[in-house]
Amino acid sequence: MVETGKVIIVEGRSDKKKLECIIKEPVEIICTNGTISNAKLDELIDELYNKEVFILVDADEAGEKLRKQFRRELPEAEHLYIDRMYREVAAAPKQHIAAVLLSANIDVHTDYL
Repeated sequence: MVETGKVIIVEGRSDKKKLECIIKEPVEIICTNGTISNAKLDELIDELYNKEVFILVDADEAGEKLRKQFRRELPEAEHLYIDRMYREVAAAPKQHIAAVLLSANIDVHTDYL
């Protein structure tokens, strides 16, 4: 695992894979695999202490549920949003994701801009 100051929390492995090829700087990407239990979330919160945390989940019901949970438990995290028309992070074009990440000051490979 890369030890950096930035962490992006995504839902699935396909989301993580997609981000890994777009991001240029060392960023830790954590998968929740859809839902996350409170115990797992508490563990995660301890791990994320003093890090810059970004939440990038699907624009669907499951994603919103997860977002709510993170808003409650991790209020300092920054929420990143993909356009609703793509619904899933994995389905969004790389250029779109690159623009979303760039807007959060995350360095991306210029080929995607």
